[in-house]
Amino acid sequence: MITKRIIPCLDVRNGRVVKGTNFENLGDVNDPVALASYYSGAGADELVFYDITASAEGRGLFTDILKKTASTIFIPLTVGGGINTLEDFDRVLKCGADKVSVNSGAIRNPDLIGQAAKKYGDQCVVISADVKRVDGRFTVFAKGGRENTGMEAIGWIKRCVDMGAGEVVLNSIDTDGVKNGFDLEMLDAVCNAVSVPVIASGGAGRAEDFITLFQTLPKVDAGLAASIFHFGEVNIAELKRLLAQNGVNVRL
Repeated sequence: MITKRIIPCLDVRNGRVVKGTNFENLGDVNDPVALASYYSGAGADELVFYDITASAEGRGLFTDILKKTASTIFIPLTVGGGINTLEDFDRVLKCGADKVSVNSGAIRNPDLIGQAAKKYGDQCVVISADVKRVDGRFTVFAKGGRENTGMEAIGWIKRCVDMGAGEVVLNSIDTDGVKNGFDLEMLDAVCNAVSVPVIASGGAGRAEDFITLFQTLPKVDAGLAASIFHFGEVNIAELKRLLAQNGVNVRL
């Protein structure tokens, strides 16, 4: 049985971890280096680091903070934000990332996925999809949820996987920060469309939401969250014990 992963997410803006609701109203949380170090020792299976305004501001990712973050942790690190070229992949990997997450850059240049997969391997390329319901249709958004691309999400994600993305992070804008549970309907549609690992992001408000996620959708490989971990509402070690007690296979 595949072990389910618990992944904290650091949304970084101007060198600080921030968190909002529905991708808006971002508030300051903590220093990313200190927070990453804490999670590395607290039982997290992996860590995701997003420079959330890099694409919208048309700049590269903050590599100085990334290097410090990568040097303090002993778990796999996925990094995204402002990834537009193979050079960006190279730069981020040299800073200590294990996987590179691409979103807006792939929307602008879908060939980037195949090029990166060929050079670095499928396992290194993560497609991060920010998805929101528009008129009842799953729709892809770019630039940190600011720009409606008009693209249908499930077809786009499947295309990215076919081109070489080895993992999918599905960020539901509808449930982001709302804390009413993961977007099970959206996740189910993605899991049925692709055969690579799918990470659920957006909506976790309590430990029980992770139990519901993995029991309802066994195909989901990992649960990602931010504020409930950042503010101590859910302890990762306790969450994993609870998951194990409910028949979910986790690394304790």
